[in-house]
Amino acid sequence: MSIITSLSPRSVSAPESGIVEIINHARGRDGLIPLWAGEGDLPSPDFINKAATDALNAGETFYTWQRGIPELRQALSDYYARHFSVSLPVEHFYATGSGMHAIMLAVQAVTSPGDEMIYLSPTWPNIVAAIGIAGGRAVGLPLDFTGGAWAIDIAKLEAKITPKTKALFINTPSNPTGWTATLDDLKNILALARKHGLWIVADEIYALYYYGGAKRAPSFMDVMEEGDRIIFANSFSKNWSMTGWRMGWLVAPPEIGQVIENLIQYSNSGVAQFLQRGAVVALNEGDAFVQENIDRATQARDILCDALIATNRVQTLKPDGALYAFLKVDGVTDSRLAAIDIVDKIGVALAPGSAFGEGGELFLRACFLRNPKQVEEAAARLSDYISGL
Repeated sequence: MSIITSLSPRSVSAPESGIVEIINHARGRDGLIPLWAGEGDLPSPDFINKAATDALNAGETFYTWQRGIPELRQALSDYYARHFSVSLPVEHFYATGSGMHAIMLAVQAVTSPGDEMIYLSPTWPNIVAAIGIAGGRAVGLPLDFTGGAWAIDIAKLEAKITPKTKALFINTPSNPTGWTATLDDLKNILALARKHGLWIVADEIYALYYYGGAKRAPSFMDVMEEGDRIIFANSFSKNWSMTGWRMGWLVAPPEIGQVIENLIQYSNSGVAQFLQRGAVVALNEGDAFVQENIDRATQARDILCDALIATNRVQTLKPDGALYAFLKVDGVTDSRLAAIDIVDKIGVALAPGSAFGEGGELFLRACFLRNPKQVEEAAARLSDYISGL
């Protein structure tokens, strides 16, 4: 028996990330424009860093509250009051060690081995892997793609529900497609969950990155009622340029608070307290910085999409939300090979659509949360490349 075959089948079956493959292939090249990963190019701002540094220097390095320090949970409650117009007591909020950790905890909380969780495809691959590692079965529902736009078919979603279905994983605005659920979509999805007794795990990390004229995307917060089985997973990464901090949060019914605390205890035993101090300041004082990121994303989105649509070789519309242009390029039949070729020939790094599962195989994902001037250069290189296919 080999060393590998002696390991847990769940761990061995965890797939290699197709996004990371491109990062490893391209990292360190001169002149590279990295549009590969879901993060911006601004570092964490000084006012957030200072709060964490001051707390670290003050000795806040001991074990802390499993659910999050009281100040952070209150700041989260205030954040939702400001941006979502909801009044949620602090008992609804839980600090996690990244958005990925939040997703993993939510999946573990609502599924048992053998249970099915339905997700919308194409999707961020970590979601599918999280379900599998927890012992569940991930069931994909491909979004419809017509005329460069994505849409959900509620009848098709209900057709995927079986007696083994335990939950729906809904990411809106979507990574990688930019699809953003309408209020009617959310009402219909919630009605299905109520009808079949399902949980919803709502990934609304990109809610503030919305280009539809409102201050944020529609949210399950707008349609839910007390007693609905919804867990929200979120992250500090995108809004406040804190990807490397590995901090996130959950919003969940207080009735399951002890369950979530126990899962935190047996995974990371709580987020470092000095990091939480930075998160408090991000929430309380960071709205202007978030708006700066949103403004950069909006400008860069228009630059990138306008240039590529003008080639008449790219099937896409400007996304309604999130940070990504998901590009179907005429002549690309293998997105993995195309992503490698694009790195090698023009020094632009994109994520292959094949990494995002069913429905993404012919697409390439570009993250546009970067300096608009750099995105303009990337768009020019990509336009030349595409025209030569």
